[in-house]
Formats: sequence, structure tokens, C-alpha cells
Amino acid sequence: MSDQAILFDIGGVLMDGDRPLPGALETLARLHEVGVPFLLLTNTTRRSHAALWQDLAHAGIHVPATHLLTPASLASAWLRDHARHPYFLIHQGLRADFMDTPPAEADQQPDVVVIGDAGDDFSYRHLNMAFRAVMAGAPLISLSDSRYFKEHDGLSLDAGPFVQLLTFAAGIQAISLGKPGAEFFREALARLGMPAERVTMIGDDVVSDIQGAVAQGIQGILVETGKYRAGDTARLPPGARQAQDVRAAVDMLLSA
Repeated sequence: MSDQAILFDIGGVLMDGDRPLPGALETLARLHEVGVPFLLLTNTTRRSHAALWQDLAHAGIHVPATHLLTPASLASAWLRDHARHPYFLIHQGLRADFMDTPPAEADQQPDVVVIGDAGDDFSYRHLNMAFRAVMAGAPLISLSDSRYFKEHDGLSLDAGPFVQLLTFAAGIQAISLGKPGAEFFREALARLGMPAERVTMIGDDVVSDIQGAVAQGIQGILVETGKYRAGDTARLPPGARQAQDVRAAVDMLLSA
């Protein structure tokens, strides 16, 4: 058994839209050959776990479904244990991950608010409904604290700014179940069955991927692809490293 394991962000690290980035498929095949376990982590909340898994397979990335970790999978389990009448402020593409937990009816007071990247559904009306529920005492579950993500035509706002809007307005803290939240990384470590110091997170987001991982004792390597910007280097936490791309990052780990 390998003495190390790797956590990969997907968008901007392994994939660019629906296509694998150069070197991504070869890098994952190499890890299979040498027996290094890995998981794929994403804050993407516009598509269901099943749809994301199929997207990966179509791109040539074949992993067991349990090796793909999404915030919605954690949130679905949380809701089963803690909530009966959730209010969902999420993208239509994510609804399938919450089929076991129907939303609050019009005459029911929501007992939790779940927010992800709702895209065009981030209307004033929907945000205000979430605000009123939170002000009435419902906890706020954040599926992603990421500020933005990279699409084929440029950068786009992620859920994080809207989470901040609600927490600022209501004067509360959200329960974070995506990156950089502690629960997300703890779940990843539990699935790997490895201590944090033997695990490395490879990502393109210095806050959600690298700072979040390092805060949990996981090593971090920031890649210069995806949403990476030159100023991110100065924000690397102590001990974190940087590589040109995912292939270079894995080379760094396997040659150590």
C-alpha cells in the first residue's frame, strides 16, 4: 500500500470545461500504475453527483463513484439527520442529489436553508426568501464558499459571494459543507483512511483548495492552471508548494 494519497480538484486542474487538461489522463493512469490512491473533489454545484461522474467518464476519467466527493453528498446526509423542511437555493441541475429530502411547502416554515451556485436563480425574490428563513432561525448550509470559477468564456461568480450576502445581512455564520470547510476535507480523509500529513491537495484555488486543505493538516500544491492568478502565490500558506500543472505537481510528489 502506498504511503501517500492525493486529493485533486477537478475544474481547472484535471478538466477545462468538458475536456481533460493536457497531461491529466496520463497523470491519473500513472497513479493507478504505482498504486497511489486518490479522490476527486469539487465545489461544483450546478450538476448532480451522477452527472458529474458521467462527465468524467466521457472525458476518459474512470473512477468509482465513491471516489468523487461533492458538497451535495455531505449536505444530503446532513439533511436526513437534522432537517424536515429545507429551503433550497440551488441550481436545477443539482436537484437530483436531494430527491430524498423534499423542499418546504409554501405553508411551511423552512427549518434550514441550503445554498449552492444557483446561477440565474439568484434573484432578489429567492435571496430574500432565504434571508427571511435564516432570520427566523433556520441554519444556513453553504455548499460552496468559492468566490468564482472559470467557464469557457471567462470567470463567473460562484456561491461564495451570495453566502456572504446572507451571512452579512443576517449576522450569522454558515455551516460550510464544501471547500474550504473542515467537514469536506475530514470526509475526504475518512474515505482515504489516511492521516492528513500523508495526503496532498492539488488545486487551482489558493483559498478553497490550498488554504482549506492546509488548515486541516493536509499538504497543498497550487497549480498554475484554471483560475490561478499570479497574485495567488503570495497567498500560499506556509509549507504549500506550487507547480506549473497537474503533471508537474504529481512529478514533484512521486520524485520526493
